[in-house]
Amino acid sequence: MFNHTMVEPRKKRSFTCTCLPTAIFVSAVFFLGTLSFIIDYKERFLPCNLHSIKVNLDPIKAVKSNSCEYECRPKGTETLPRGIVSTTTDLEMRPLSGPPKNKKPKSPTNLLAIAAGIKQKQNVNEIVKKFPLSEFAIMLFHYDGNVNGWKDLEWSNNVIHVSAINQTKWWFAKRFLHPDVAQYDYIFLWDEDLGVENFHAGRYVSIIKEEGLQISQPAIDPDQSAVHYILTARQLNSTVHRRAIQKYGKGHRCFEYSMEPPCTGFVEMMAPVFSRASWRCAWHMIQNDLVHAWGIDLQLGNCAMGDRTKNIGIVDSEYLIHWGIPTLGGSRTNKTDYKLIEKPSTPTRKARDTGKMAPKSEQPVDRYVVLQEALTELERFKNRWKKAVREDRCWVDPYNHPAIKTTSSS
Repeated sequence: MFNHTMVEPRKKRSFTCTCLPTAIFVSAVFFLGTLSFIIDYKERFLPCNLHSIKVNLDPIKAVKSNSCEYECRPKGTETLPRGIVSTTTDLEMRPLSGPPKNKKPKSPTNLLAIAAGIKQKQNVNEIVKKFPLSEFAIMLFHYDGNVNGWKDLEWSNNVIHVSAINQTKWWFAKRFLHPDVAQYDYIFLWDEDLGVENFHAGRYVSIIKEEGLQISQPAIDPDQSAVHYILTARQLNSTVHRRAIQKYGKGHRCFEYSMEPPCTGFVEMMAPVFSRASWRCAWHMIQNDLVHAWGIDLQLGNCAMGDRTKNIGIVDSEYLIHWGIPTLGGSRTNKTDYKLIEKPSTPTRKARDTGKMAPKSEQPVDRYVVLQEALTELERFKNRWKKAVREDRCWVDPYNHPAIKTTSSS
């Protein structure tokens, strides 16, 4: 009887000592897992980083509801009253004397931005005249520093001029076309060497709206142009096309079943047109230090706001001629074939020795060096993309396409 009374408590104590710690451990693991899920959910899904925004109020001066702590406010505006915060801007010029007394004309809803040098003044003039100022804000990026040379054009005082010596279109765009500034329905980000005889801006906008194109470009006349990709070549008797087939010949092979750029879901970087939403995405993909932007064209499908094979297209009925003028200057008679570029000998040595060098804006651009830098940047972009994909455990590639292989000109 003594043994019976002693054994029973031991069994209970043994059960308690064995199971209770296990239950506590399982509960702790479950709690920590749930907490981790909640934190991850907040970081990934809550808008405006609500989980991290705190409004510091002096409790003596005011006592607010706890809900104020989690109000959706842009970063940096937590100490400002909501109604005074202006989150966006535009490129519309404002008269110093105030708005006109008569009825204010309608503000432009679209933007044309061009990297331009004075050597292409005549051609750029023809481009700008195709875009009515009532519907388009115009912005010129002067890569040669010559702004005064444009003053005689009738539209010059009504457009924005930005000047920086020997900088590319993408350098300017990254710095001056932030999505919160470029609040336009469509953004035309064009090169200067485009012929617009067969292009009408109003009809073009109507077509891409009707077709639902988030990213687009006018087709290129293959008979008069430098065409780098078969997809961008104009197709006869067509308004818009979204894919190309090229089974033979030079260049990238494209078949009926091809689902990757540059066979579909692709535009070149010489004359892209972005919707407001797609530009917000594309702007973030442009690398601050990679000014040639090579490689981005093959990844623009990630900014198509859906299926790139449907939301990216080439407009055939409004098409361009691509003169193929060298980047940062040149003329129609001096087109660039990068395959024929040879490394130059030491140019301007005599000028350096005598001290008689041309101003920086007039010095010739070493095409070989520019090409080599563009190719180097392409490799850097490819490596950054791979690294970003590898490290971002939350990102899923909707297309699962292979690594970048080719690129278009800057």
